[in-house]
Amino acid sequence: MSGIVDFHSHLLPAVDDGARHLTHSLDSLKAFAAQGVTTCVTTPHFDASLTRVPERLAARLAEFDQAWDALLAAVATSTVATTTEASTKKATTTKARLPALARGTEVMLDEPDPDLSDSRIRLNGGAFVLCEFPMLQLPPNAQIAIENMIRRGWRPIVAHPERYRNLDSRLSGLARLREAGALFQMNAGSLLGMHGEAPERVARQLLGMGWIEYLSSDHHARGAPATGRALEELREHGGEAQAARLSVENPQRMLAGEPPLAVEAFAPPDTSSWWQRLLKRRGGS
Repeated sequence: MSGIVDFHSHLLPAVDDGARHLTHSLDSLKAFAAQGVTTCVTTPHFDASLTRVPERLAARLAEFDQAWDALLAAVATSTVATTTEASTKKATTTKARLPALARGTEVMLDEPDPDLSDSRIRLNGGAFVLCEFPMLQLPPNAQIAIENMIRRGWRPIVAHPERYRNLDSRLSGLARLREAGALFQMNAGSLLGMHGEAPERVARQLLGMGWIEYLSSDHHARGAPATGRALEELREHGGEAQAARLSVENPQRMLAGEPPLAVEAFAPPDTSSWWQRLLKRRGGS
């Protein structure tokens, strides 16, 4: 599958718990390209509370700017060696076909009504905001933060809802976020069991309810991005249309400032053994 947009990754060097060096960023981009990803939106961690402290906000965004400029410069000069004459093993150096880059942040909602007016905070500078709640716990009345963003004209996309630790069996906390207007982005690794059995189970449940609009990697520049394997998992079980909508159509619409299309409910069965699940959890980022 080509034309994939992955809009949740931590590729800016040395700004959070993602890429530590530009070489890690470039290696990740090459791995994304090998999986058919044509656009990456890198989303470093950002605390919403910083928007209430102007000097700290300016310092954090300046840090992102510096890392962003360094990444763009590295991509512009990145090359790969390709063998052109097998008999003589001569190689030529050509430009690497890396994904196009855009930027945003992953907003930690430690402040329920942040000022998100700076375009560097939002995905590709548009109206969509990738957000999460602290400590992978949905706080009481979490929907208020979603309502506040929508009231201000933003479109919240909640990252990895399947990973929250305090979900009940009916997913009532997530239901309240949906009712408030939140969209959901699933981590590719969750579908593969890489975040544990509970997130995998909830990921499949959410897909079966038609509650996921987007699939992205949340790649932290370690191992291979899980995007390609998760999409293969969907396609192998008859979810070709869902895979395309989650990873190509809806993310492209997001970049264009358009709302997502509905994703038909579909839950691929988990046919792996406990041993295979253990290997999957150890197999990537």
